[in-house]
Amino acid sequence: MNKETKGMLIGFIGILIFSLTLPVSKIAILSFDPYFIAFGRACLAGLAALIYLIYKKAPFPSKTELIKFVVIALGVVFGFPIFTTVAMKEGSSSHGAVILGMMPLATTVIGVIRFKERPSLGFWIVSLLGAALVVIYALLKSSGSFTYIDVLLVLGGICACVGYVEGGALSRKMDPRAVISWALVISLPINVMMALVSVKSDYWSADILAWTSFLYLGLFSMFLGFFFWYEGLAVGGIARVSQVQLIQPFCTLVAASILLGDHITFMNMVFACLVVSTVILSKKMLIKRR
Repeated sequence: MNKETKGMLIGFIGILIFSLTLPVSKIAILSFDPYFIAFGRACLAGLAALIYLIYKKAPFPSKTELIKFVVIALGVVFGFPIFTTVAMKEGSSSHGAVILGMMPLATTVIGVIRFKERPSLGFWIVSLLGAALVVIYALLKSSGSFTYIDVLLVLGGICACVGYVEGGALSRKMDPRAVISWALVISLPINVMMALVSVKSDYWSADILAWTSFLYLGLFSMFLGFFFWYEGLAVGGIARVSQVQLIQPFCTLVAASILLGDHITFMNMVFACLVVSTVILSKKMLIKRR
């Protein structure tokens, strides 16, 4: 098995974990304020990360690494959770899934600019085709128009891509598990403060489903999922492995069907097959490196 294939397989495990984020957020938001969910789950993930770093006796990062951890934290610890959780207050997880389907192209573009990866023309064409498919799907599902919920989701997606690219590159030089752990730990003081501000006394009487959803968002979506995702990006390359994200919207659709009772339509299946096809095609395209 070559490095690109191995990276894509490892990254796919991370994508499966991430694919539950929107449906589970939709469940949690029935009992909790979106800002408490965003900051509270980051607190939970940060505490788990702190325990991990202490257990591994991880060396303190350098000044240069700290700056990169701040960028990662702004993207995946603050930006993505806040924007997407607020969007789920009124939006549907199914709709959010297809909007976030544009993330692979954004991740590739940011990776090209930041780390000089040079996809071939064929790779760009296939990536644009995949992104176009999810945009068309989103427009068809929302009667041909975008809403402020779409804007929140796009902003969240861009934030996540910045964090993915920076974290994926840093994971080539250090333990991928330490990368997300340090990003969570350095942002922990802010998250603790904001979680305490947004918590309400009646949250403690929420049912077990709400708290289970909250725990999943903290321990899996924000922590363990990145163990696989960053390692996949580091092993297989940002431009190539980022295309695995094209499968995420349709994994989310299945999850929404199971967890929320959303129906998977014929159009869902058609677009799922088309988008998965672009992932397979991208695997065959040449990636050049400077």
